[in-house]
Amino acid sequence: MKLKERIQRILHDEKLKRKLYVIIFESDTPAGKLFDVILIGCILVSVLLVIIESLQGLPSYLTTPFVVLEYLFTAFFTFEYLTRIYCSPHPRKYVLSFFGIVDLLATLPLYIGLLFPGARYLLIIRAFRLIRVFRVFKLFNFLNEGERLLTALRESSKKIAVFFLFVVILVTSIGTLMYMIEGTHPGSQFNNIPNSIYWAIVTMTTVGYGDITPVTGFGKFLSACVMLIGYTIIAVPTGIVSASMMKDYKRRRDKECPNCHRSDHEDNAEFCKYCGSSLNPPETKDEVKEDT
Repeated sequence: MKLKERIQRILHDEKLKRKLYVIIFESDTPAGKLFDVILIGCILVSVLLVIIESLQGLPSYLTTPFVVLEYLFTAFFTFEYLTRIYCSPHPRKYVLSFFGIVDLLATLPLYIGLLFPGARYLLIIRAFRLIRVFRVFKLFNFLNEGERLLTALRESSKKIAVFFLFVVILVTSIGTLMYMIEGTHPGSQFNNIPNSIYWAIVTMTTVGYGDITPVTGFGKFLSACVMLIGYTIIAVPTGIVSASMMKDYKRRRDKECPNCHRSDHEDNAEFCKYCGSSLNPPETKDEVKEDT
């Protein structure tokens, strides 16, 4: 009973949760910075091990150290994931968030391998072990600019989706037109519409594999037009995301602290992250009179 009571006490220890939250989720304290440095190091080393393991002809004596390191990294990432759930003010929100899912993926491969010990499942286990590469995405937790980029992508998602639909319709139409032009030519590589659409995608994206090429004059003319169209539209998604990022930057710049006059605050910030003053000071009597 004593052990059970102790566990219950730990699970409901708000003071402990707050300390762990400051260390794990914040990086303004020495302990938080140290934890971030250790975590980044573990992420980079674990990803490097995955890359090295993919090389052919590695010495057999490296197998045991690699396995031991993988167990240690998995234990560390599992402990970190469970601790984040424990000290998070909104555990469900964290678990279902992008970084929560990435943190979970960083711990799964070894456990999945334990569930499939049979020799015939070795290929499946090897495929699951590649999920460890997802650990590199955990680095976004430490990049403010990465968070801003993700925000810009979320805000631009509808515009990018409309643009993507437009491109799909365009390549489908061009591919069908090229099939009509080249499909009747003897020995033509445009022998069906899917192949023609594939050629349109490769050409419009300026990749140009060259495995399918037109032979008629009209087909070459259309191919040149598609290449030029590709150069004109390829920068559109970049412009959409850049405009969203500039809008976000302007919002942060306009949100200036009335005390220290510094900007670059989050949209939902209520206090200055530099001096601690309120970003929304109460209106003065003169301002209230002017409004009335």
